[in-house]
Amino acid sequence: MMKVAIVVGTRPEVIKMAPVVFALRESKTLEPVLLSTGQHREMLDQALAAFDLTPDFDLGLMQPGQTLPGLTSRAIEAVTKFIEEQNPAAILVQGDTSTVLAGAMAAFFANVPVGHIEAGLRTGNMRSPFPEEMNRRLTSPLAKWHFCPTEGSKDNLVKEAIAECDCHVTGNTVVDSLLWIRDKQERSGVNAADVAARLRIPESFANKYLQASTSTTQTSTDEVSNLPSDEVPDFVLVTGHRRESFGGGFERMCEAINELTKRHPGVGVLYPVHLNPLVKEPVNRILGVNPSVQLCSPAGYEDFVWLMNQAKFILSDSGGVQEEAPSLGKPVLVMRETTERPEGITAGTCRLVGTDPEKILRESAILLNDPAEYASRSSLQNPYGDGRAAQKIREVLEESFKEG
Repeated sequence: MMKVAIVVGTRPEVIKMAPVVFALRESKTLEPVLLSTGQHREMLDQALAAFDLTPDFDLGLMQPGQTLPGLTSRAIEAVTKFIEEQNPAAILVQGDTSTVLAGAMAAFFANVPVGHIEAGLRTGNMRSPFPEEMNRRLTSPLAKWHFCPTEGSKDNLVKEAIAECDCHVTGNTVVDSLLWIRDKQERSGVNAADVAARLRIPESFANKYLQASTSTTQTSTDEVSNLPSDEVPDFVLVTGHRRESFGGGFERMCEAINELTKRHPGVGVLYPVHLNPLVKEPVNRILGVNPSVQLCSPAGYEDFVWLMNQAKFILSDSGGVQEEAPSLGKPVLVMRETTERPEGITAGTCRLVGTDPEKILRESAILLNDPAEYASRSSLQNPYGDGRAAQKIREVLEESFKEG
């Protein structure tokens, strides 16, 4: 069995790499080795628990007040040491974090082939998102296998002189994860009171906006049907964490949310707040006194999937949410100026609103006041895959090693 190191450092990486671990466990020739850099400790551990995963090796790199240069340099050295000791046949990285770039560089220096999952995403602006656009652009020339979520992402790489034969369109593994969690919740059921207790959501908000209990019901391979009943008032789910929005961007987002609750007094807002102090300060200062807005702890992945499924729509600057929400029939208003995921915009499942309060309010009003438009956008097919991405990745790797 040849060892394939699967490198993760943040919550999104765990979510998108978990299906790859599961797929490689079924291989007769490849053995997955899960390596955690610990780039984001607490939220990473939450995601690992959701998939019942424990790293085979944990580098524990997170430090208080860590800088991007410091983290990246420590990660390169630590992954290099891991490669020297474990001698993996390949390294797999996912996405665009500092862990991704550091893992790819360490592997390249050690002459170990790199597989880049979620390859080829581009905004065309090296500063947006920052530093993710740089990380993924620098990773591409270092990789042997490019696992692209869409034909558009493959086209981006070919335009950058990446060999077309090295680009494999697989879909996005986040859809695999979403459906895995959906099936898990379908088997066990979910109780709103338990979710509220874990996130410290007050009973007053939970009783008004969340159903008492629910279990998901499969309607197709990429669609989940579990809309709140007509008796339950609408709530909007919000997430935000992008560096390029620190400062004025976050203040504008929060001002828009305050105004949203004034213009639509029956609507609630639930905001699991990111742990970064540059996010928490403006969010707590501006939204903390609004009785229609409930701030809560960051949600574990299982709880977050359930909350997405309960929400009317989602306001987010997250890349993963743009890919996940369409499988739940939830429109996304993307609070960014650019997106490396244009397929969602083209399909109509997502719309860019930036941090402009008027754009946020205008697009929110459409989703809240126009039932026909909402129904149309919530029934669109997810452009990011059918839940078989990890299986396709395994097949490519097996065939590649078979060929030598």
